[in-house]
Amino acid sequence: MTEPNESTPAGGLIRHVWEFVWQASKRLTLTILVTAGAIAVLLFSSAHLQSARAQIIVDTKSPELRTLYVDSEEVAEGKRLANSACAGCHGTNGVSASGGVPHLAAQRPAYLYLEMKAYQSGVRGVSAMNNAVKFLSDDALFKVAAYFASLDPPEANGTNARTAAPDPVEGGKAAAAAGAGCHGGAGVSTTAGTPSLVGIDPKSLVVAMKAYKTGQRKNELMTSMLASINDATINNIALYYALQKPERAQTPAAGDKAAGTTAAAACTGCHGANGVSANPAFPSLAGQDAAYLAAALLAYKQGTRNDETMKGLAAPLDDAAIKNLAAYYAAQEPKQPNVRKPLSVDEWAQRCDRCHGVNGNSTDPRLPALAGQRVDYLEKVLHDYRTGARKSPQMAAMSDVLTEEDVGNLAAHYARQKARAVVYITVSPR
Repeated sequence: MTEPNESTPAGGLIRHVWEFVWQASKRLTLTILVTAGAIAVLLFSSAHLQSARAQIIVDTKSPELRTLYVDSEEVAEGKRLANSACAGCHGTNGVSASGGVPHLAAQRPAYLYLEMKAYQSGVRGVSAMNNAVKFLSDDALFKVAAYFASLDPPEANGTNARTAAPDPVEGGKAAAAAGAGCHGGAGVSTTAGTPSLVGIDPKSLVVAMKAYKTGQRKNELMTSMLASINDATINNIALYYALQKPERAQTPAAGDKAAGTTAAAACTGCHGANGVSANPAFPSLAGQDAAYLAAALLAYKQGTRNDETMKGLAAPLDDAAIKNLAAYYAAQEPKQPNVRKPLSVDEWAQRCDRCHGVNGNSTDPRLPALAGQRVDYLEKVLHDYRTGARKSPQMAAMSDVLTEEDVGNLAAHYARQKARAVVYITVSPR
């Protein structure tokens, strides 16, 4: 290791870093991470040199870190082994052309070693990988991992990743615009006989929209408007309305709300106190347009809306009682359902980058790089963590809350990122 001269173009900051490493390297072993365009070093203050030295001694005893200490001859031997055992699936240059098979070029070496050990032990289940690595010694695994890590990373090519789906809330807003003339700009009805769509759990609203789409609920206009809308868009519309500020419908109520209070007691078990449902199977009624509620109750009573429970409850109500009950619920204060805005792909990626590095370029040799990886492989891995087919407490916790759309978007995001190699340089003590 030679000390840089005064003409070093990197400037004062890099020189200070280099001088620190130069002095520290006389007392302990450091691992320097060199990435494209930047130098990151494992830095220690003088007060922590002893504890840092102890930590490094522990780390260098970790078997997987031996992958950082191979020489050129061992890498060449790793190439020979890889061409024999791995190239058929992963490509001679570590860039896979097979669906669902990962690129290995420029992957982090300790991670590759640990993965091959997992296949050897059967932890990863039974697959072609078990046979490929079954009879390889630890020495061979170190060399193969180091060889793949030494290769140039795969190039992004545009065919490796599909376009990420748009933000579901924005997508729902755009789709909901077609109904704004009837249901109000933010889902708060200003037209008597037309329901408000705010304050309703998305699951409940989805059920209602699909009932109109299939004709189970009779309304020619709604059936025609929803005919060409797919399930994903219906979900997005319901989510958009659930996240809007709930308000009472801005429409008149013909009945006597005080008189409707007694009749409403029979509805509390399903629709909640004051019409705010705690169960998405039953819609909230608080703040709903009174004319729409009255029409719905009459439809249940007459059987044009098919629900035996509602038919039994509505049967004894006369026209006046129906109007009074509708007026009572229209006067109640709606509340926002317990639903959160889903994280965007960028927000999810920020969480993933905490372990996998900025834009999926890991600087930890034990953790895989995600940048430039095959999109189908990334989707498969996330699905395997979600189902438990692949074991990791950390990844299970992260992936358990992902939707199918999140999985696709995250895979597409990382497949589009530029993969960058990382070089691990060992600085020996003097």
